[in-house]
Amino acid sequence: MRPDLFEAPDYYNIDDLLSEEHKLVRDAARQWVKRSVSPIIEEYAQKAEFPTEIIGGLAEIGAFGPYIPEQYGGAGLDQISYGLIMQEIERGDSGVRSTASVQSSLVMYPIYTYGNEAQRKKYLPKLASGEFMGCFGLTEPNHGSNPSGMETKYKDMGDHYLLNGAKLWISNSPFADIAVVWAKNEEGRIHGLIVERGMEGFTTPETHNKWSLRASATGELIFDNVKVPKENILLGKTGLGAPLGCLDSARYGIAWGAIGAAMDCYDTALRYAKERIQFGKPIAATQLQQKKLAEMITEITKAQLLAFRLGQLKNEGRATTAQISMAKRNNVEMAIKIAREARQVLGGMGITGEYSIMRHMMNLESVITYEGTHDIHLLITGADITGYPAFQ
Repeated sequence: MRPDLFEAPDYYNIDDLLSEEHKLVRDAARQWVKRSVSPIIEEYAQKAEFPTEIIGGLAEIGAFGPYIPEQYGGAGLDQISYGLIMQEIERGDSGVRSTASVQSSLVMYPIYTYGNEAQRKKYLPKLASGEFMGCFGLTEPNHGSNPSGMETKYKDMGDHYLLNGAKLWISNSPFADIAVVWAKNEEGRIHGLIVERGMEGFTTPETHNKWSLRASATGELIFDNVKVPKENILLGKTGLGAPLGCLDSARYGIAWGAIGAAMDCYDTALRYAKERIQFGKPIAATQLQQKKLAEMITEITKAQLLAFRLGQLKNEGRATTAQISMAKRNNVEMAIKIAREARQVLGGMGITGEYSIMRHMMNLESVITYEGTHDIHLLITGADITGYPAFQ
């Protein structure tokens, strides 16, 4: 494993827009990634295992529910701090960022926002510390981009709910202690339920043979007549808008995270181009390589400004679903294009595990699909600007 010499690009002096707290939070996450993720991540990606030993470190840097109030174990930070943490973690690996995103936006967020005080006190402190790990059950084998068609259902049995169904492509599921599961009641209304590991009939088989997010644990959620206590239902919001609200938070984090992956690929390519000598000079001195690198830094800078402004809107409570979709789609597409160009700068070395680029490229093939596909986000923007939904 090569030493982590990463230097973050900041072509437009965006650091000047950040508060001292923002920079302290970001720098703490950056140093932790250099110390705890970079030395081990290639090995774990090759083995297709999630490094569970880093869970404590993720908690220590505030990666689990950073915007959750301190009274519930969170760090009480703003949305820009959350984005910066996601950026730094994904600079290390998209799969590790996925673990933090799921814990924060898809598990802690709905419990805090839609749950009652007893649920907040029971689950949030343990999730913030990493004592509990969570997952989010929305996607199903037959329903990905159309979650309203979900087939997972629950019945009111008097003193409990009886849950049946299955969820697919669930990050963290193989080791999760709890799952926030979205299911329809007998009237067809969608509700969130907190399902705990150990409940009879609840299993979490792992998904194997992935070429992407190899250092992330992915699996299924199977519910076979699972008895869920009535106190485990989230009553603060029902209908499809409830899980979609969680996805807004997660997509916002991804918009920042993808910048981290792009920055790592750019920094690797720039460093390599300066060191690699061909025809008697560094390849960085050639026009074609300069074109690649100049386009990379331009696109990263545009994405940084897009994410920062979105963070301001999030802090003000004014960020719309469509604005978040635009940032998620744009920034992930930007990152995957940069990964592909950076790989070419490195030539054959770009495909080896000695460098991070190919791992980022494979990871981003998943990121461009999950939390809303590239095409669906285009349609969200299209519906917003025209007034005509084209989903059906």
